Amino acid sequence: MQPVLEIFAADDFALWPVGEHESYGYLVLDGELTPAEVGTAVMRIADCNDFEPEEEHGPCPTDPLGAFLHGLLTMPDLFAAGGFRVTDIATDTVFVEPGCCNGLETWRDWREVLDGTGCSYFGHDPSSAAERVGDTVRLTLDAHAKDGSPVIELPVDQVRALVTGAQADLRDFLSLAGTWAEQHLPTHAAAVTAALARALDLELTE
Repeated sequence: MQPVLEIFAADDFALWPVGEHESYGYLVLDGELTPAEVGTAVMRIADCNDFEPEEEHGPCPTDPLGAFLHGLLTMPDLFAAGGFRVTDIATDTVFVEPGCCNGLETWRDWREVLDGTGCSYFGHDPSSAAERVGDTVRLTLDAHAKDGSPVIELPVDQVRALVTGAQADLRDFLSLAGTWAEQHLPTHAAAVTAALARALDLELTE
């Protein structure tokens, strides 16, 4: 189980260094990313929230960097396209793939599967789902597939450990991004780091 961020190619992006990636791929977020990959992730999360905020959030800055970061730094509800992807590394079979409209800020839905409603969906195309059935969790790549879909059942305790590990990866990424922001966005570092924490539904630690 890995936290992944949906990314697009950014051939014309010049506000800070970013990596080369193809569109509609996923970038795994953890503490092992290169500075350019962190730059890509921050760029993508900021781009996900590049909307014109309401008037109460103040006028949009006129400088390119301030304008690009404005939504990320002022919007109350942030979005980070992606989610937790689940793959059987032995067979390279994907059992959960975050779909359209799913975001990393909703990763706690996995806790609902384990300790709450017992079921959650993770976007569409594919419509991946996780459902608790007794002491197991059934993972389905596409619950709406007409020709069947990869399915796996795992013990609840194993899924709980996977979620804990993926959450730790997110925290490691946030720590890495905080250091990156101090180097590449020094005048916005604290605000950007705090916004990334909100976008990933994480609490900032000292």
